[in-house]
Amino acid sequence: MPDLTLFHTADVHVATFEALAPTADLKHVVRPDWLARAQDGIDTALQQEITLAMQAATGPVLCSCTTIGEAAEKAGATRIDWPMMQRAAQTSAAAGGAVLLVYCLHSTKEPSTSLLERAFAELDATPNIQHLPLTNLWPLFDVGDREDFNDQIATWVLAQLERAPDTSCVVLAQASMAGAKDLLQNRTSVPVLASPAISVEALLSPA
Repeated sequence: MPDLTLFHTADVHVATFEALAPTADLKHVVRPDWLARAQDGIDTALQQEITLAMQAATGPVLCSCTTIGEAAEKAGATRIDWPMMQRAAQTSAAAGGAVLLVYCLHSTKEPSTSLLERAFAELDATPNIQHLPLTNLWPLFDVGDREDFNDQIATWVLAQLERAPDTSCVVLAQASMAGAKDLLQNRTSVPVLASPAISVEALLSPA
């Protein structure tokens, strides 16, 4: 039985998680077609397909795609962004500032916002969320221009932080955006959260 089975919608995430957990036994399932089909919503057929695939896996399951996260959770998987959203809500509740939720796919906005609101509700705290859509940058990821994709995310987020200096933390909503984390954190004191490392820590660290 693998330590963790991961479902991805892009091949790039395989290397990301292998680097984060080099000693773990990870099984990767890559289904880019699920993300393409989910852009207009997840219908019954897609939900059933996701459920059957994830329930067939042995051991703990992690879904690295935010767009299909809700469907994955219904299938019994852990959503990659749940531990991150919990940390973001805790940071905001303690510091008093808003969480800046940054995303590059429109289909990410609703599930990410809903999950962050749930994390606030767990703390019995009022959600304090600002959105920064960067959907114009997604084509850079699609064509494999990761460097420019990460640079552009960092540039836009830093500009937003200048306008809202009381921001409590930045949430990079999609795992695909994690490459921008260090670029940002090296240039701001505001905590920048990315889901891959946080989810691996939550699922694979000894209790």
